[in-house]
Amino acid sequence: MTAADTSAAPAGGAPTGGAALTGGAAGTRLAPPRFTGRQRMVLLVLLGAGFTMAVDFSILNVALPEVGAGVGLGLTGLPWITSAYALPAAGFALVFGRLADLFGRRRLFVAGMALLVGSSLLGGFAVNPEMLLTARALQGFATAMSIPATLSLLTTTFTEGALRERVLGLNGALLSGGFTVGALVGGTLVGLLSWRAAFFVNVPVAVVILAATPVLIHESRAPGRTRLDLPGAVTVSGGLLAVIYAVIERSVPAAGAGVLLLAAFWVIELRSPAPLAPVHILKRATVKWGNYAGFMIFALEPAMIFLMTLYLQRHLDFSPLVTGLVFGVPGLASVAAGVIAGRVVGRLGSRGVLVAGLAVQGLATVPLIFLGADRLALAVLIPALFIGFFGHVSAIVAFTVTATSGLPDEQQGLATGLTSMTQQVALTVGIPIMGAVAATQGTGLAGIHLALGVIVALTLVTVALVWFGLRPRDGLGSTA
Repeated sequence: MTAADTSAAPAGGAPTGGAALTGGAAGTRLAPPRFTGRQRMVLLVLLGAGFTMAVDFSILNVALPEVGAGVGLGLTGLPWITSAYALPAAGFALVFGRLADLFGRRRLFVAGMALLVGSSLLGGFAVNPEMLLTARALQGFATAMSIPATLSLLTTTFTEGALRERVLGLNGALLSGGFTVGALVGGTLVGLLSWRAAFFVNVPVAVVILAATPVLIHESRAPGRTRLDLPGAVTVSGGLLAVIYAVIERSVPAAGAGVLLLAAFWVIELRSPAPLAPVHILKRATVKWGNYAGFMIFALEPAMIFLMTLYLQRHLDFSPLVTGLVFGVPGLASVAAGVIAGRVVGRLGSRGVLVAGLAVQGLATVPLIFLGADRLALAVLIPALFIGFFGHVSAIVAFTVTATSGLPDEQQGLATGLTSMTQQVALTVGIPIMGAVAATQGTGLAGIHLALGVIVALTLVTVALVWFGLRPRDGLGSTA
């Protein structure tokens, strides 16, 4: 860390990592690290922003028919309400993460929250499909700007150690809670008010965050003036957009174009004097295997939820409201996993928590493969969801710690941009792929069971690969 790196000054003005020494007649011992009052306020702002973005991702999912009908969007166009958001959120997260390092993390965070306000107002007042889809795309850009900036502000405010692990644990808990609350609140708002309320609810929260940020959070950027790797930015964003579009639309030409652009990005990064994503960082065990684990975490668990939503509504004939409650009760309860995991990572290391969380996530899905078309299946489903969500959130926390550890502050925007990109791409492609697997067996339970079996197999293979991929190699691969 250098004097030129403004991120070195903690938001609370006090030491942020490790534990304090206390003494006395019994001798010196380590006291648990504590947040200062200012740090608590910083956490409230940054975690509140992340929670809002997580809510924003899922809030419209339960109300797509009402939203489409409200602006005259036909049935075939409904998936684009989600896709218009997902494409920029996934395709530009890496670029915006690096821009945060170069031009100011707080600056990009504020810009993202301001864009969220504007896009939410546009969506709430939309009168035609063009306005609505433009608003969703702008919300996706707001997410791509804000989430990496939020994470990098957290990881540069709280240095590596017990406090950062607690912070990332809280972040994981609120991320999970945001997805769950979004689904529950979305259905409630649409039922009591209208689909427009699902857009307007973002505005007052984002305005409060915008007002508090300049007062509480210091500007933070990498030292020096490194120029942006424009060819790298263009190729990686274009490649990701093409690949995601190919999965959503099942387009072979788009897939080919995406692979070529991503290959070009790799070549550019090898030769660039100021690469967007230095190859030595991408090859780092914690970055490589951490993001691979993160991809599987975020691709497979939401796909399982999608499949079980089909099961509950098609085969058990539950309403969307009841379906939301089935997921919401264990989902809200599992928020505690984030708090617990943040503390356990400090004791056992992120590698152990990561593979254990993934294993629990996968094994909890096994009983779901055998569910029949009887409502008594809820006696198995709800406990399995509770256990699986607990493992899922624990794995999210450990993934974030793993993929951002061991890197200097000036590269935290890049690291958090990678984790954000991984998360958004996985959320976007997991459901279409597993939906296609299920569709190979028609619309019956056999297809759902097959896709769930694939999810379990992929999760357990990932457990083994990550365990061996992150094994210590002279200190380079250890995440403990």
